[in-house]
Amino acid sequence: MRAPAADGSGDAGGTRVRVRGGGAAAPRARTATGRLVGEWDGPVAVFRGVPFAAPPVGDLRWRPPRPAAPWEGERRAYDFGPAPLQPQPPADSVMYRTNFADRRALVMSEDCLYLNVWTPDPAPGTGLPVMVWIHGGGNRYGHGSQDIHDGRALAGRGLVVVTLNHRLGALGFLAHPGLAAEDESGASGNYGLLDIVAALAWVRENIAAFGGDPDRVTLAGNSAGAAHICHLMAARQARPLFRAAIGQSASGVGRAEGPLPAQADAQKQGLAYADGFGGRDIGALRRTSGVELIVRGHFGPVVDGRILTEPTDDVFTAGRQHGVPLLVGTNRDEGTVYASPDQDAEAVGDARFVGPVWHWARTHRATSGSPTWMYRFTRRPPLPPGLPDLGVYHTAELPYVLDNLTRRPGWPWQDTDRRLAAVMADTWARFVASGDPNGGGLPPWPEFTGPGDTPAMVFGDTVRQDVLRGPVRPS
Repeated sequence: MRAPAADGSGDAGGTRVRVRGGGAAAPRARTATGRLVGEWDGPVAVFRGVPFAAPPVGDLRWRPPRPAAPWEGERRAYDFGPAPLQPQPPADSVMYRTNFADRRALVMSEDCLYLNVWTPDPAPGTGLPVMVWIHGGGNRYGHGSQDIHDGRALAGRGLVVVTLNHRLGALGFLAHPGLAAEDESGASGNYGLLDIVAALAWVRENIAAFGGDPDRVTLAGNSAGAAHICHLMAARQARPLFRAAIGQSASGVGRAEGPLPAQADAQKQGLAYADGFGGRDIGALRRTSGVELIVRGHFGPVVDGRILTEPTDDVFTAGRQHGVPLLVGTNRDEGTVYASPDQDAEAVGDARFVGPVWHWARTHRATSGSPTWMYRFTRRPPLPPGLPDLGVYHTAELPYVLDNLTRRPGWPWQDTDRRLAAVMADTWARFVASGDPNGGGLPPWPEFTGPGDTPAMVFGDTVRQDVLRGPVRPS
């Protein structure tokens, strides 16, 4: 159902519907849990705040996501759902001003399992390729409704774009022997990863109603979101749910901090965390304020025994990962935001980001034989006044990949930035559509070869092929 011609009626089938510019009838979709009515954002239909799982509150805190409850009639999908509970970054921090400063006030809740869909043609059977975007934020910050993740521009290139929330911090990743004891698999932790899998299962079941093809789903994400994608490539439960992957500036293998914690070690960390609350058991922790929980501890993925049954590194080394086409890359100055005054920013960036991403690409290509492509982003964004010069910092590529420069008003964007954003978004859209970034008049991009020097695409003041040298440190 493309945006119909404006007739000013605002009426479809005798029912008053919300309209957007020109008076076009609002787009609709029928999902397994009920009917939705969305809005037109220019030529793209958007459905916001769609529940993909039950609210993980009360007794459902620290449990795998349950199915969302069905509803009667039409649900208005006009507004984004709440973000996951999270600490608020300092308003004067560089990461806040470059990534988290949105036009809307941040509304947070434990009731956060919502996703958003942008589609150029919400008609069943259209068969459009689908990109599911996983936000970053170190498993502590972020949400799928941030301005910088807006899906309109990519959807306008012929994709269905889905962004989503998942549980963060202690609410998303706490492991604890009390949780393992009540679980039939003896698993604990990784509830945030399970949320992503639940969203992917929702996409598999429902995306055709929005014009998408459930067999043409690409997972894409930045920073912690990229690391989650790497872990999901190792998770058997997730493999039927996507056919290609894009990882930007992080990896779940070859990590500087080493392989994921084993379940026993993760449970010890959980017990130490509970000691900070007077040794409360799981029942008491479930009655504790979620805000108190997320500000007093930080956790990430572990070998939980359900979604990840062994270290992701071991899966990739043995070639048992999902053998999908993979596109990965890093930015030139990944470490500038994270290096302390007595640290070398380049060394920090190589250890935390560049080296692990190379390891991901090299191991995936070597053990699966799947096509892999690498990029390096070198364009220095024109920051607004008051921000220090960070070079091509971690996450600098985001507004270009998603063609969302306009979502950063007040930044002195130049024609070079606009041209680069158009090429990068076209390239990412091409990969989502075909599993290959080549074709469609785009600059030719040779596959990753590794383990030493490798051909790559450099996205900077110009777009060109170059040869990148792999990291010196062993990975």
